[in-house]
Amino acid sequence: MKRTPAVAGTFYPADPESLEKLVRELTVHDREPIRAVGAISPHAGYLYSGGVAGMVFSSIAVPETVVVIGPNHTGYGRRGGILSSGTFGMPGFDVAIDRELAGAIMENTELLKEDADSHTHEHSLEVQLPFIHHHNPSAMIVPICVMGRGIDFVSSIGSAVARAIQDTGRDALVIASSDMTHYEPQEIAQRKDNIAIGRVLELDAAGLLRVTAENDISMCGVIPAAIMLVCAVELGANRARLIDYRTSGQVTHDYDEVVGYAGIAVYRGT
Repeated sequence: MKRTPAVAGTFYPADPESLEKLVRELTVHDREPIRAVGAISPHAGYLYSGGVAGMVFSSIAVPETVVVIGPNHTGYGRRGGILSSGTFGMPGFDVAIDRELAGAIMENTELLKEDADSHTHEHSLEVQLPFIHHHNPSAMIVPICVMGRGIDFVSSIGSAVARAIQDTGRDALVIASSDMTHYEPQEIAQRKDNIAIGRVLELDAAGLLRVTAENDISMCGVIPAAIMLVCAVELGANRARLIDYRTSGQVTHDYDEVVGYAGIAVYRGT
C-alpha cells in the first residue's frame, strides 16, 4: 500500500519546495552527528516543535533504517499497529518500508500486527519523515503506532525490536515520537517535563512510566519513549543527552497554556 499524507498543509507545508526549504531552515549545520541508537523527537506542527525536531535530526546520524514509534492519537486500529510493506507518500518524495526488519519484529512479538487503520490518519510518525528524508534520502522506515499500556507491553515490544535489529544486522535508529506536557502554565510544564526527562536521561523505562503517572504528566508519547529506551538499552546504549527543550509559549507568547517539546539522543558512550 501507499499511505498518503494526513496532515500536509496543516502541520507542515503541502508544497514540496516549501517543505524542503523549511526543513533546511530548521537544520543546524555545525553539529557533529551522534551515532545514536534511539531518540525522542516531537510531533506538533512545525511552527511550534519544528525547531526542536530540527535540532534532534541535526545532532544524530540517520542510518539505512529508522524504526519510528508513535502514539495513536486517533483511537483507530489495534493497540499495536505496524506496516510491513509499501511506502509513505509525502509531498515530493516517498519513504519505503523495510519489509525484512518489519517482518522480523512481528515474528518476535504478538503485540504488533499488520494494521493500516492505526496509521491512516495518525500524524505522530508522518511529521518525522521530512527530517529523516532530508538527512538520508535513501533511508527506509518501520512505522509502529501504539496505544497500549504498562511495562509488560513496553518491554515486549522494545525487546522484539532490539532482537530484530540484531538478527537482521540492520544499521538502525529508533525514534520515539512524543510531545511533553500539554496545556499547562509554563512553570508547571517545565517542572513536570524535567521529571520525565530525568528518567529518560537515566535510561529508565519503568521509571518514566511511573513518574508520568504519579505526577500527571501528559506526555503523549510516553509509551513509544519507554519502548525506545528498552530497545536502546538492549542494543548497548548507556548514555543519553538532552538536545533541546522548548515550549509553545516561546512561539505564541501565551505562557498560561503551553505544550512542551523535548529532543533527546540515546547512544553508546564511554
